[in-house]
Amino acid sequence: MAHLVSVNVGRPREADWAAIGYTSMDKTPVVGPVAVGELGLAGDEVSDTRHHGGIDQALYAFAREDLDAWGAELGQEINPGQFAENLTTEGIDVNEAEIGERWQIGEVILEIRSVRTPCNDFKAWMGLSGYDNTAWVKRFAQVGRPGPYLKVLAPGSIAAGDELQVIHRPGHGVTVSTMFRALNTDHRLLPELLRVPDLMPKARDKAEQYIASTGGLPTPSRG
Repeated sequence: MAHLVSVNVGRPREADWAAIGYTSMDKTPVVGPVAVGELGLAGDEVSDTRHHGGIDQALYAFAREDLDAWGAELGQEINPGQFAENLTTEGIDVNEAEIGERWQIGEVILEIRSVRTPCNDFKAWMGLSGYDNTAWVKRFAQVGRPGPYLKVLAPGSIAAGDELQVIHRPGHGVTVSTMFRALNTDHRLLPELLRVPDLMPKARDKAEQYIASTGGLPTPSRG
């Protein structure tokens, strides 16, 4: 059964290593129910609002299975929340989920909207946390399993242990991993993103600019 391992929150704190001088990357698992609103979890606050947060990035999910894979590579366990995820999941491959896929957790309904892009703050945070962060941004990108950003369609409350159900899968085949690779490591995949009906504007612009510059066309529909 797919479920939440933990629900993690953090507030801004000063950090001279962070690009804007403070960060909310240090997230801690919460015991008991946590309210979920349009902009995310109660008790969680975005620091860098230029690049994070808002209704289309209200929550960030990362799989326990992927944390374990990174832990094996780095030679030490990774605790929930270490990757600054709000939701640590188990039993579902969040990176093979489709853009626009909808999840229900209790009374809360979430929609996958976009993907996380690693940055130097992430690299610094890993190093300060005692992990080998050598070429971290490149290594994280090469794996291509970034975890999704989620929009809240129906608010409510959630807690560790809650079941996660997939209640809608669009069927266009553009997964979280596909979007990440298209935007970051293999631009030849950019036309694929246009399969997504309600694609994020920045992603749509990048795909359309790629097609205009290369003369390429979106790959014919698989369906």
